[in-house]
Amino acid sequence: MAETNTALTEALYSQFQKENFVLLHTVDAESGSPTSSAISWIYAVDLARLRFSLDGRSRLISNLKSRPEISVTLFGGGSVHAVYGQAHLVTDHLEGVPFPLACVDIEISAVRDAMFYGARLSVLPEYEKTYDKRAADRLDTQVFDAMRKAQ
Repeated sequence: MAETNTALTEALYSQFQKENFVLLHTVDAESGSPTSSAISWIYAVDLARLRFSLDGRSRLISNLKSRPEISVTLFGGGSVHAVYGQAHLVTDHLEGVPFPLACVDIEISAVRDAMFYGARLSVLPEYEKTYDKRAADRLDTQVFDAMRKAQ
């Protein structure tokens, strides 16, 4: 059985300092069913806390308010990692961003290697933004700057 940590390793913390895409898992507020969404505005504040942003009108915000239990799946270091914790709304409106984004912290309770036995990721999943690169870079900078300032 894989070891369970209660905080990010230094390697995972470092990976969360650059742009990633992760899978965010919540519990649907209405149906009680699990949900999964891909997000990229996420970083590690410290070894015990992740911070991410979502559209403030997203159903995911309602999910987190109703059931704060959350997990994030990260691909890296040759493996798949599951980060579990409690979500806390930092702000429902980030300043300095051109549309309503909410900011959420995850207080980490467990980090597990979720890769199946006897396998290793040989290539990380990649994505590309399908809109204007300069606009995407500008928006990413605005969002990450606003998240770092949020209290």
